[in-house]
Amino acid sequence: MPVDHYENFPVASLLLPRCLRRPIEAIYRFARSADDIADEGDATEAVRLQRLADYRRQLTYIERGEAPPDPHFTDLATTIGEWHLPIQLFHDLLDAFAQDVVKKRYDDFPELLAYCRRSANPVGRLLLHLAGRASDDNLQRSDSICTALQLVNFWQDVAIDWQKGRVYLPQSDLARFGVAEAAIAAGCWSSEWAALIEFESDRAHRLMQQGAPLVHHLSGRLGWEIRLTIQGGLRILERIRRVRGDVFRHRPVLGFSDWWCIGWRALSM
Repeated sequence: MPVDHYENFPVASLLLPRCLRRPIEAIYRFARSADDIADEGDATEAVRLQRLADYRRQLTYIERGEAPPDPHFTDLATTIGEWHLPIQLFHDLLDAFAQDVVKKRYDDFPELLAYCRRSANPVGRLLLHLAGRASDDNLQRSDSICTALQLVNFWQDVAIDWQKGRVYLPQSDLARFGVAEAAIAAGCWSSEWAALIEFESDRAHRLMQQGAPLVHHLSGRLGWEIRLTIQGGLRILERIRRVRGDVFRHRPVLGFSDWWCIGWRALSM
């Protein structure tokens, strides 16, 4: 399960407690490599689904307490066993990645949230289980943060996802704001598009704020890691708003000055 790139989630950060770095690496290697099967390269849908089914078979061995046949899954099996992690969360991730292979549109926001529940939220939940902070309230706060980060990524990468044949903007919202998919294909900004992205950004912002109190229930370095993650997502939303949703010509990325701002805001959470 090779992995050489990371996105929104903390992965063996120097801020994390040393004891959590190896299990988090194992979890993220699983998630990232499975996501790459769904997204990267030029394999057919059938081949992608077969490779994801192979991952699911490895999980079945782990679930039975047996050594997975593929040695690449040994670290994951050790992590799941040592930390008593819920195996269903790993199955949820695979369900989401398999869905990405075959499903390219979402009718409405609840349908998109159902996808985020399986594509993003399991990683945050696993982190809470590792930290011993998996109370019902904390899990709900984590879900809000992870879903918000996923949505921020969607709005940031509208043009990139279009190249993969995907539109994560709900079809009902496109219709509500009078935006056709042809505008995405052409990278065409308009006042209608600006209103649509503002509406979707507000949704992500509200979810992030709902989840933000989680940081007060996570002590030490882990709490600071999550503070920075939240502020990074909020900073991307600010940049999207600054260009009035024109992510076609101004895809938001964080620079050195942004991290100074993120760090300062994290201190005041």
